[in-house]
Amino acid sequence: MSDTVVVRVPASTSNCGPGFDTLGLALGLYGEVTVNRTDGEGVSYCGEKVDFPPTAIEMIEEVAESFWHKTNSSKFGISFDIVSDAPIARGLGSSVMLRGGVLHGINHLAGSLLTKDEEVELISRIEGHPDNASASIMGGFTVARFCADSNRYLGTQKYPVSDSLAFVVVSPDLEIKTEDSRGRLPSEIEFSKVVSSLNSLAYLVGAFASADYERLSDCRVDHIHEPHRLPYIPKSKEAILAGIKAGALTGWLSGSGSSVLCVSRKENAESVLAAMESEFSSVVIGYQSFVLQADNDGVTALN
Repeated sequence: MSDTVVVRVPASTSNCGPGFDTLGLALGLYGEVTVNRTDGEGVSYCGEKVDFPPTAIEMIEEVAESFWHKTNSSKFGISFDIVSDAPIARGLGSSVMLRGGVLHGINHLAGSLLTKDEEVELISRIEGHPDNASASIMGGFTVARFCADSNRYLGTQKYPVSDSLAFVVVSPDLEIKTEDSRGRLPSEIEFSKVVSSLNSLAYLVGAFASADYERLSDCRVDHIHEPHRLPYIPKSKEAILAGIKAGALTGWLSGSGSSVLCVSRKENAESVLAAMESEFSSVVIGYQSFVLQADNDGVTALN
């Protein structure tokens, strides 16, 4: 049995507009996580970054303990490293890239004791929501069911996404912590607005499930989280609207931000990107840009 595995993990966009804590989509932007079996039972970081955050070790210790508990298997020591093309804390699922990559690596080294669905369950229980985990681990467009009251994961429905679509992402140099962003959400929402969001959510899922992507142009309504998060990210709302005006089918705030994303036909992607970048260029803020396709494979062991 191998003592080292390299795992490729796709980034993800979550919520997808009205699908708060429910919808996710895996993107062709990747991290590679190396997991090594070591002597003892501890967790260590084996990369070269001397300023690697201590919280990452704590994250992986929690993942490892959850794996040993769920599988009731013999423990072994772990060292890990991650190299990622995705910006951290920008709403592209960087925490799941780390947690999911290491979990899949541990699982691989232990003899593949968990299915991907069980990996999603484990990460969802740790994170408290399944949207990023389901997308990065399963791949494709995902609809995940999770009961927050009982912290119980119930399953994921996955739909492959056509390579005719491009996902245009502009990621401002503005770090957004999910816990801070959640603190801005209201405790109550007007009933009619909830109904409107649910209607938009159902129509969006139908568009991806049927691959009738032109229907996405009618799925922009969200009253659950975007109105309370976008104002804290300069020009984010304007960038989404500019992308749609330039030919995108729809757009949304990716996760809790700061990245914004527009869904476009491939032939319109560059025009959409230029329009979105133009909005952010009008303020004193740097950004990274990506034109991506969906990833339909999810987390994958490369060796």
